[in-house]
Amino acid sequence: MKIGIVSDSHDDIPRLTAALEAAVAAGAEAVLHCGDVVAAVTLARVPQLPVPLHVIHGNNTGDIYALGRLAGRSNGRIVYHGIEAALELGGRRVFMVHYPRYARALATTGDWDVVCCGHNHKVTVEPIRNVKGGTSLYVNAGTTAGIDAPPTWVLGDLGSLTFEIHDVPHPGERGAPGP
Repeated sequence: MKIGIVSDSHDDIPRLTAALEAAVAAGAEAVLHCGDVVAAVTLARVPQLPVPLHVIHGNNTGDIYALGRLAGRSNGRIVYHGIEAALELGGRRVFMVHYPRYARALATTGDWDVVCCGHNHKVTVEPIRNVKGGTSLYVNAGTTAGIDAPPTWVLGDLGSLTFEIHDVPHPGERGAPGP
């Protein structure tokens, strides 16, 4: 199973749309948003995906009541988990939290195959040794909005536990949605 991972879209609808569509085009069967969507209207304005969009909030929460209502009316298209999410996807244990410090700590427990985060806008894919003698993957999707860093998203293959960092196409470029 392939997943797309985005974070810190900060209401940049054109770039978030570009990243989501690129993830689905690359074969993602689910997309994870690791926080800082900000306004619920942002998710209401991106095109409907043929796959579920799992969302947590970050430190720029916006109106979390409106986000919950939007998810409730989306017929499963948007799944809002609140501050964190523990998921079983493709036979793997995946945890989402906004903050890198917590993500690194959770990866060291060995309870999760993949721990995803955002917040500091530093895209990273890194194996972390855990206390059970193995490794867990730490994945920070960076910033889809391109705030103080290039705009990025991550494609992960949960079967092989391989993850690739991708640049978000600029809106209007070939293969990217326009404004």
